[in-house]
Amino acid sequence: MGRKKGHGHHGGAWKVAYADFVTAMMALFLVLWLVSQDQKIKEAVERSFRNPFASITKQSTGIIPAEENTMTVMARSGNFDSASAIELNMLRKLAEDLTAMLHSNPESAEQNPLDLEITPEGMRISVFDRGNKPVFEPTSAEFTQYGTWIFTTLAWQISRFTNNFIVELEGHTEKGCTYTNLNRGPWELSSDRANASRRKLIEYDVLPRQIRKVAGFADTQPMPNLEPDSESNRRVTVMLKVKSGNQLQ
Repeated sequence: MGRKKGHGHHGGAWKVAYADFVTAMMALFLVLWLVSQDQKIKEAVERSFRNPFASITKQSTGIIPAEENTMTVMARSGNFDSASAIELNMLRKLAEDLTAMLHSNPESAEQNPLDLEITPEGMRISVFDRGNKPVFEPTSAEFTQYGTWIFTTLAWQISRFTNNFIVELEGHTEKGCTYTNLNRGPWELSSDRANASRRKLIEYDVLPRQIRKVAGFADTQPMPNLEPDSESNRRVTVMLKVKSGNQLQ
C-alpha cells in the first residue's frame, strides 16, 4: 500500500500565536511609553480616544512634537517653550475653527474682522471696529448686531478650552477721533469696550475666573505698521494665554 499524502501542512496555528505575541509586545511597549510621559500627553491620548476626529488635522503637531510644522495663522518668531506642542495644536485648531465660522458669514468673509496671531504666550485675537462694518455703535460700548455675533462666536470657541487658557482683554482707539461728550474720551471708551467684551464672553459660557485682565489703552498702542489715525487701531484685543501650573484651579 502506498503511503498517504497530505501530511506536509500542519495548519497556521503557529502564525496566530506569533501574531498574538507581537500584538502583546506592542501593547506592552505603548503602556510603558505612556506611563513615562507627563500629564499633558496622557490627557491628550485620553482625548484622542474619546473623540478621535475632533482635533488632529493634516497640519497637526500631534502628540509627539514634529521638527517642522506650518502654522495656519501668523506666528511671531520667538521662543515657544511656554506653550507645549499640544497647546499649540489647540491654538491652531481654535484659529482654524474661528476662521471657518467667520467665513460662513458672507459679511465677515468680505470684511476680515479678525487678526489672529500666535505668540510665545498664546494667541492674540484683534477684533476690528471698522466704519463699514462696526462692532460697536459710534463712540459707544454698545454692540451692534454684527458685533454681538462676532463676540458670541468668539465666546463659544474659547469656552471649549476652559482648562487650557486664561483671557486678557484690551480696548484700543485710533488717534484723532472726535467725541461729543467731553467727559467721555478715548480712555473711557477703550476701557468700556474691553469691559463690555468681558461681559459678552461671560454671557456665552466663558468662565469669569478665566478672565484675568480688562484694560483700556486709548490711542497709545497703534497696530504695527499703521498710521496712528488708522481706523484699524480701533479694536478690542482678546489675548488667550497658555495656563501655567494650576492657575485656574
